[in-house]
Amino acid sequence: MANPSAVCNGHLHHHHQKQNNLLKSGIYKKNGITKGMKKNGISNGTLYKKTFIEHFEQAPMYVAVLTFLGFGVGTVFGYLRDFMRAWGLEKRNVATEREQQKDFVPLYQDFENFYTRNLYMRIRDNWNRPICSVPGPQFDLMERVTDDYNWTFRFTGRTIKNVINMGSYNYLGFAETDVNALKTVTIELQKYGTGICSTRQEMGTLDKHVELEQLVAKFLGVEDAMVFGMGFATNSMNIPALVGKGCLILSDELNHTSLVLGARLSGATIRIFKHNNMQSLEKLLREAIIYGQPRSRRAWRKIIILVEGIYSMEGSIVRLPEIVSLKRKYKAYLYLDEAHSIGAVGATGRGVVEYFGMSPDDVDVLMGTFTKSFGAAGGYIAGKKDLVDFLRTHSHSAVYATSMCPPVAEQIIRAMKCLMGLDGTTQGLQRVRQLGKNTRYFRRRLHEMGFIIYGNDDSPVVPLLLYMPGKIGAFARRMLEKNIGVVVVGFPATPITESRARFCVSAAHTREMLDTVLNALDELGDFLHLKYSRYSKSSHPELYEETRLELED
Repeated sequence: MANPSAVCNGHLHHHHQKQNNLLKSGIYKKNGITKGMKKNGISNGTLYKKTFIEHFEQAPMYVAVLTFLGFGVGTVFGYLRDFMRAWGLEKRNVATEREQQKDFVPLYQDFENFYTRNLYMRIRDNWNRPICSVPGPQFDLMERVTDDYNWTFRFTGRTIKNVINMGSYNYLGFAETDVNALKTVTIELQKYGTGICSTRQEMGTLDKHVELEQLVAKFLGVEDAMVFGMGFATNSMNIPALVGKGCLILSDELNHTSLVLGARLSGATIRIFKHNNMQSLEKLLREAIIYGQPRSRRAWRKIIILVEGIYSMEGSIVRLPEIVSLKRKYKAYLYLDEAHSIGAVGATGRGVVEYFGMSPDDVDVLMGTFTKSFGAAGGYIAGKKDLVDFLRTHSHSAVYATSMCPPVAEQIIRAMKCLMGLDGTTQGLQRVRQLGKNTRYFRRRLHEMGFIIYGNDDSPVVPLLLYMPGKIGAFARRMLEKNIGVVVVGFPATPITESRARFCVSAAHTREMLDTVLNALDELGDFLHLKYSRYSKSSHPELYEETRLELED
């Protein structure tokens, strides 16, 4: 049996002397470049080739108390309004069961809609805003108003022009309408039309699909790849083809819904480990090896670890070197979802595998989407040829789903060739570098202002914590008044005490755009009292002497 000694997180902390208390509280974590520092016999210096910094600062206690109090007050008034609706004192706008179906089992549970009816509806105007232009660094917005507190909307006919787009996943700026850039896409549209009207296994495989799959395999440095028309279905329809009854899935607690759905559809046993927590993952791996399947105690047919490259709500990056070390140690498989990381991190945009200086062969199943960095649609599965050949036959998407339309495939080819330099320019590399510069600049300025933001310093997904439910709507509305479009997220999409605004930085953002957003955030942070951080960095770090510390968890 494998030695159960843990492969744990070794932490290397560099910070200024005035922030040593920050290190002790574990708010900033830097992994990996200390040579000779060992824990449980394994040196993290052999795993990480670069400093790994993530921020997860906890809010002051009074913020948590006020957040729960805000939800409590909202709940009380929600019950009061439900009482008034039941007695006809207030108009009932929500859908109800028909009188003839009163004796039926309810099609939907009434209490499940309590939050939507009484809390979400009050701030519903901050979501589903209709955009009427390309979602580039700026977009145009159709203005709408409500006369009944967000139950219905009407359009005014006015367009809000040049809103700075801080919400789209347009990481490399390939969502564009430049005629010269889209020339090849236009040619393919005229040649093939817009639809395939068939599945990949019937009449739906075109030469463009073959060309794209070969290019994806070359880009990732693997043997083969297969593309799919929908990113969500790439996970949800392919995981059931890889695992089934008698298999064990170990899933990060913050994995995307597509991974969760795919795992559930597979029929495999699912166990959850704490987010990016290697001790939690190893504990589950060790127990799986020791105890096997419940009741029978037979060995698991397969053990597969499901993780993401960049977590889209936390902005954190997977601890890939440690996970690869664990999967080798316990002979498990690794499924890596690079939806948000492919194109966005790594020296040449090849995702977290390149970011950590690792080999694509270290990951058994490489998955990614074209909906973000490539400005298109669909997804891919890549890896060994026998894996891809198996999926061509057994994937539900290959058997039942309509193939990717040719103009979309050409858009992906165009963007990927640009990244690889096959278009004869260095524009793709420049976009990757510009995204990194914009990301680090935006995050650094937010830290200096005193906001609590989550995630890795190199992640273009930047969650800014709002906490209190009343501030979700106020924040988004005020930002739109300043011609800035943002995404705000609250419970149940996040933990009840961690409502947030999620910014997505793009290579297409200019420094002037970012400064405009940052100045608006600085002003709004003071107005709404959002600067909760107790450890904001100095804007003049050179004034402090840097120290070098080695701390254990």
